Amino acid sequence: MTVSLALAQLDIEPAAVETNLDRAASAVSQAANRGADLVVLPELFTVGFFSFDSYARTAAGLDGEPVDRLRSIAVDNQVGLVAGSFVEDLEASADAGFETPAAEGYANTVPVFDRDGTLVGTYRKRHLFGYDSEETALLTPGESACTFGFDGLTVGVSVCYDLRFPELYRSMVSDGVDTLLIPSAWPYPRIEHWRTLARARAIENLAYVGAANGVGTFEDAALCGRSTIYDPWGTTLASSDDEATLVTATVDPDRVAAVRSDFPALRDRTVE
Repeated sequence: MTVSLALAQLDIEPAAVETNLDRAASAVSQAANRGADLVVLPELFTVGFFSFDSYARTAAGLDGEPVDRLRSIAVDNQVGLVAGSFVEDLEASADAGFETPAAEGYANTVPVFDRDGTLVGTYRKRHLFGYDSEETALLTPGESACTFGFDGLTVGVSVCYDLRFPELYRSMVSDGVDTLLIPSAWPYPRIEHWRTLARARAIENLAYVGAANGVGTFEDAALCGRSTIYDPWGTTLASSDDEATLVTATVDPDRVAAVRSDFPALRDRTVE
């Protein structure tokens, strides 16, 4: 069974949560109208990664806004939704009965919804970005991977800076993952890092990679866009420039199985 995958490359307005949610809703609707089954939004698209002063003010628990809005977007369009990420208030989530890595503080958190709005996965970014960023000072890292099944795919989720740590992806592939989806907020000037690292994760794991970036300008940074879907050989199936757009391609779990059978590099590993 094949799956139509869409990366929604959003133009993110700093600290404008409602505006950004409206843009996400419009993009997901467009993707669904084009036949998308599974849609991925960018990292911290609700507030903008570089809007550090807005993190605490816009934080919410997994039982509040904007998560309810994102759930509704999935249900209204009958798509699976890797809903980018938002600033999670860990205390609010813990009070609502969700397992959290800490009793208080904030996390960079990806909620994942099935077509019926069921929360089928939650990923909290494990590698926090310290270079020219306040993320490590403001947020608590996650402690576990996130994998889920969707229409025959076994999907693993990570976020942006995680791309620089290949052991995370190896662990997910060891758990049966064939598709890696990566909401991101990757800035200029590191375009070649973005392209090379995402493609490398596809090649070394013989897996599909969907790297969903945003666009937009912040006080000290601008996002470079260039969202891309790679096949298990690392071949580009679809990509973008630095304008708001949808990037779409068909992915097939049987193709991953065939590639891994024809070129069994994963079986040749001597270190787990």
